[in-house]
Parts: sequence; C-alpha cells; structure tokens
Amino acid sequence: MLELAILGLLQEAPMHGYELRKELATKLGTLRAAISYGTLYPTLKRLKLAGWISEAETSSDIIPPMTSKRGRVVYKITAEGKERFAELLTQTGPETYDDAGFGVHFTFFSRTDRATRLRILEGRRRRVEERREGLREVLSRAADRLDAYTLELQRHGLDACEREVRWLEELITNERSGRTPAFRNRAEITPEPPRPQSDRP
Repeated sequence: MLELAILGLLQEAPMHGYELRKELATKLGTLRAAISYGTLYPTLKRLKLAGWISEAETSSDIIPPMTSKRGRVVYKITAEGKERFAELLTQTGPETYDDAGFGVHFTFFSRTDRATRLRILEGRRRRVEERREGLREVLSRAADRLDAYTLELQRHGLDACEREVRWLEELITNERSGRTPAFRNRAEITPEPPRPQSDRP
C-alpha cells in the first residue's frame, strides 16, 4: 500500500523524503504508524530500482529540518511509474478491504474508475459487516463476563462499525447512480470553538 501511496503523491509533484513523509502522514492517517524513515527510504530505493521513480539533486542549499543530506534528493515519478500507479489503482481484493489498504485506495478514488471503486466499497462493506457481527456475538454471548470498561470498548467498536456501514452504503448508492460524495463545508466538519462570554448583562 505504501508503494501506491508514494506513486500517487509523486504524480502530484516531485518531493523529497521529508515532504513525502509529511504528505503521507497528513493524507493517509491509516498508514501513519508505519511511515518512519526506516520504512520510507527502503521503499523509495525499491521503487527506484524498479524504474518507477528517479532521483534528482535540488539546486537549493536549503535542507528541510531533520533530513540531513537526504533532503537534497528529490524524487520524481517516471513514465513507467505512472503505468504502475494506474495498474495498482485497478487492483481489488482482500488487501484493499483492510483498514490501511482501503484508506490508501480511497484517497485516490478520484483517479479510479467507477467499477473498481464499487468493488472496493462493496468488499469493504462486507469486511466491516463481518467485524460488526463478530462484535455483536461477543456482546450477546460474553457481556456478563466482561468488566465494564471492556464492555464499553466492545460497544464503541460496534458503534463505529455500524456508522461505517451506513457511510459505505451511502457511498455505494452514490456510485451506482453516478454521483460523487456530497461536499461538506468546514463548519460541518470542524465546529467553531465556543466564544468567550461577555461580562455585560
């Protein structure tokens, strides 16, 4: 999945390692735990050896913080890398239904054909429904043996699964009717902080 993410980001613009890691962490939160320099640079090396990306030295002497001399190397996607990215976008299967795989593919859905998007969404829905049924079974069979905090954690997981299934069903309905997800403005996503109260009566 990291391969797809890197190629997708480099399609947008050439980047050095620090920028790539920052963009990956920002856009692909599901992969955040796996994005260390110890993971990123070996992957970049492998992509370079495969001919999917190339390196170029920057003309600037400015080095991004915490990158040492590595910051001077800028990575660019090659023509072969663009073909590989297009190929990866069409792949569907169990790995695209898991949390990390689904998150990466969903990030690039605007560049994915509708049939592939539908297969991934439907596969993800099945995966989450299986998880939901497993949690329901735990709660029905073992609720009386769980302590209050473990029980609350199981309920939280079940609530999250139910919300995601509803969200996926909405996306699937939109895809089948040729609609894109409805845009939500910033006010809907991030509530305004409470305003300080005036001392006046």
